[in-house]
Amino acid sequence: MALSAEEIEKNPKFQELVAKRRTLGWSLTILTLIIYFGFILLIAFDPKFLGEKMGDGVMTIGMPIGLAVIVATFLIVGFYVVRANATYDVLTKQIVEESK
Repeated sequence: MALSAEEIEKNPKFQELVAKRRTLGWSLTILTLIIYFGFILLIAFDPKFLGEKMGDGVMTIGMPIGLAVIVATFLIVGFYVVRANATYDVLTKQIVEESK
């Protein structure tokens, strides 16, 4: 017989899953916001710095910093996916098996 939603919510593994996902989700969200808003604030308060040329070429300092913001976002998402596959999927399978 399958467990009800209330019984699943009382399961310690389910509560552990929810707590871990919430903690990691908020941590990565805050990190992403710091990166994005940091870049936006840099644009707002020191645009000349971002417009400085690197060496003799045409590339400015803002280009690699902007690229780093994009790459950081992909790395954060990749980290979450790896963590979800390694930790959350295992807990989810255990919860499903216990609820049957």
